[in-house]
Amino acid sequence: MSDPRFRVHEEVEAARQDGRPIVALESTIIAHGLPWPENYEIGRALEQAVRDHGAVPATIAVVDGLIAVGLYRDELERMAHAQTGAGPAWPKTGVADLAARLAAGGHGATTVSATAFAAARVGLRVFSTGGIGGVHRGDAADVSSDLTTLARTSIAVISSGMKAILDLPRTLEMLETLGVPVVGFKTAELPAFYTRSSGLGLELSVDDVAAAARLCRHHFALQPSAVLIANPIPKAHALDHGLIEHAVEAAIQDAEQRKIRGKALTPHLLGYVAKATNKRSLQANRALAIANAELAAELAAALLALPT
Repeated sequence: MSDPRFRVHEEVEAARQDGRPIVALESTIIAHGLPWPENYEIGRALEQAVRDHGAVPATIAVVDGLIAVGLYRDELERMAHAQTGAGPAWPKTGVADLAARLAAGGHGATTVSATAFAAARVGLRVFSTGGIGGVHRGDAADVSSDLTTLARTSIAVISSGMKAILDLPRTLEMLETLGVPVVGFKTAELPAFYTRSSGLGLELSVDDVAAAARLCRHHFALQPSAVLIANPIPKAHALDHGLIEHAVEAAIQDAEQRKIRGKALTPHLLGYVAKATNKRSLQANRALAIANAELAAELAAALLALPT
């Protein structure tokens, strides 16, 4: 990778040269998804989960005006600690914000869209996240750039579906329109982030990692878009559907009253849900994110093991 706007961590570059599996990880969960010190702990835990399952982690962020593919420990800690007001902020950075962050020479925590874009640009094929963005409830015009980015980025995205605060039927329909297949992993139903079931059936599903790898390989050869692998939250950590729906509806009403929109909306809603569930949603978020990182590492290895 010779693009001077990118900085690839030595460990990630060595893994690329050696043909070892690599998993991209986003950084908004660290800078905006959880409070200190839980955010630092989850950042470290996600990287360790990838390592424990045979792959190299590549947490992506904007650091000093460069798109960093793989963070040093002190950078991850500074990003996490910035939530307390220590040091410069790491603003939420989507794919449309990357140029501005680079031009300013500053920092940024990458969303799904920016992480998928950056990972694919350096040749990574697997990206793990908690849940992707999508169409917001009550406003079909409020659509995350995650969707349009995945429509033009060849990468396998492991997630527990979409964030529960979203309009799941509309998001699923838009993914189909954009040509992004949603593939259930050991399920024929779309998971709903904190819960294993959404009531929305999926046309595609696979029963093991090898089958997922074969599907991804064929898709990448045919289409310039992502494959979304929908991995349900582990049963032991799944929350009650009624509890989550009540919390989400209350969060949306609160955001409307406060006139919170745009990039501030998702962090506000997730924070409200965390308070409404007595932080049980944070525990569920951690569990599903780690499970997705583990599956992503296995998929990255399976893709490399396929015959050329």
